[in-house]
This record gives sequence, C-alpha cells and structure tokens, in this order.
Amino acid sequence: MAWLAKLVGVAAVGGGAAAGYLGLVTGALPLDVGVGRRTRPLGPQSVDIQAPREVVFDVIAQPYLGRATRAMREKVRVLERGGDLVLAAHSTPVASGRLKAVTVETVRFTRPSRVDFRLVRGPVPHVRESFVLSAHETGTRLVYEGELGTDLWALGQRWGQVVAVRWEETVASSLDSVKKEAERRAALV
Repeated sequence: MAWLAKLVGVAAVGGGAAAGYLGLVTGALPLDVGVGRRTRPLGPQSVDIQAPREVVFDVIAQPYLGRATRAMREKVRVLERGGDLVLAAHSTPVASGRLKAVTVETVRFTRPSRVDFRLVRGPVPHVRESFVLSAHETGTRLVYEGELGTDLWALGQRWGQVVAVRWEETVASSLDSVKKEAERRAALV
C-alpha cells in the first residue's frame, strides 16, 4: 500500500506541474512575484512598407479602434476602449494550434507615428513594446522594439527565452500582415 501512496503523490505532483505549465503557456496562470526580475530585449525588427505612414498606422489601429475583420476578431478582442488607449485580449495559437495563449495588453496610439503595447496579463509578468513608424524613401519604415521581463532569477530567465522566441515569431508574422495589407490599400488609391 505504501507504493500506491507514493504513486498517487507522484501523479499529483506531476499533474500539478503539468497544470502549472499549461497555465503559464496559455496566460491563464500569470506568475508575477516581483522577485529576481530579469529583462531581455525583444527585437528590433524592421520592415519597409511601400505605403504612406498614415495608411500603415490605420492598418495597425483598425482592429482596436475601428471595425475588425472576422479573422482579426479571432485574434484580438477589445475589452475596453478610450480615446487613444484600449485594453485588448490577444489570442495566439501555441503547441501546434492545440492550445490558445491569451494575453491582455493596453495599446496606446500616437497618430501617425507610434503604437505602444504594455502587458497586463500573460505568460510572463512584464512586456513593453512599441511600433514606431517613420517616413522612408519608399514609404514607411516600421520598427518594432520591446522588453520582456521574468521573475525568479535564472529559472525565469530560461522561461523568458522560451517565451521570447514564440513572441518574436508572432510579431514577425503580424508585421508581415501589416505590410501586405498596407501595400494592398496603398495600391488602391
């Protein structure tokens, strides 16, 4: 019977660890203990877009400030809207699409040059990001930069490295989508 008690204990610990991991990955169980904070840069990533800066800004802002397309409504849900600031939930597929990570962020708009993001809830306790738009000889240069922070010293730092890879892949995909849509809109005028 002692072996059964040990087996149940191991299963409980393993199940708890698995649940904790899934909670972290999906953003359902944010861990912000404020101890051993380490930060790392995100980006920079830069893309040149053959469209005016105002068009690029409008493409970025539309799912937050305007009417989002059906595809964007599956990714972005505005929870609260103010004049130049929104609180939005972002859904990102993880684990080959079997899970969905949900982050909640504030998004601040400074027309037509900047969009700033600040994490409220997600897989790490701290993310601050910006999209900076500047005029360029062929249209607009969009530069993404940010900072990701984790707690618990080296353990958190390793977790941050895992999260940062997926985070930056997601941003790169978003930048590609912004480029395509802005250039499509610019070609229509």
